Amino acid sequence: MYQPTGNEGTVLIVEDDRNTAALVATYLEREGFSTVVVHDGGEALQAADDCNPVFVILDVMLPNVDGWEICGVLRKSSDVPVLMLTAREEEVDRIAGLAMGADDYVVKPFSPRELVERVKAILRRSRPVLPAAAAILSFAGLELDPEKHRVTREGKLVPLTTWEYKLLYALMSSPGKPLSREELLSQCYQNSEAVIDRVIDVHIGKLRQKIEDDPSRPCFILTVRGHGYSFSDENPGG
Repeated sequence: MYQPTGNEGTVLIVEDDRNTAALVATYLEREGFSTVVVHDGGEALQAADDCNPVFVILDVMLPNVDGWEICGVLRKSSDVPVLMLTAREEEVDRIAGLAMGADDYVVKPFSPRELVERVKAILRRSRPVLPAAAAILSFAGLELDPEKHRVTREGKLVPLTTWEYKLLYALMSSPGKPLSREELLSQCYQNSEAVIDRVIDVHIGKLRQKIEDDPSRPCFILTVRGHGYSFSDENPGG
């Protein structure tokens, strides 16, 4: 396990190939990150608790517990950015990874330098610079606080992934305005050409499960047939 050496925060690397893990760690440490490396899926969640990482690089194929399961568990309690590593390039795997809450997806073999640049870009996107007095967005018991980067429903914290938070922020910022999948991609993901627009539907479904009383009959996020989605601007009691 690597000892912290930088000041950019700790990156947890979960990769069973020791050479790949060591190479990625070296490139990250050159950029000022500290790294913690584990080679077994069974150790990943404990390592995440211990080191409180700012970023997780997660291989899909791991001993004991695979990357999909680890990502799913992380997403139940944390919005830490996750980048998945895999030897497969099929579209269904990309969709599955993003649907589980991953922020990006890299196919092996890859350039370590490019991987580090992706990590830095995702961290920039997940830490948006907002005005100090950014207005709290609120509707029918659902509240989004941009300054604290927090969402609550009836006063209870709603844990969201980076993707889910950005989608909700984009929609709540323009209540009643239909936004297409392409518009949502451009607002939420700078490299939208690398992301399949159907992923928006997957994340909207996950978001509805977290904020709606009945996801099959949503009152917050509405489907605009033939266009995309909009956030309600009507009083649910009216």
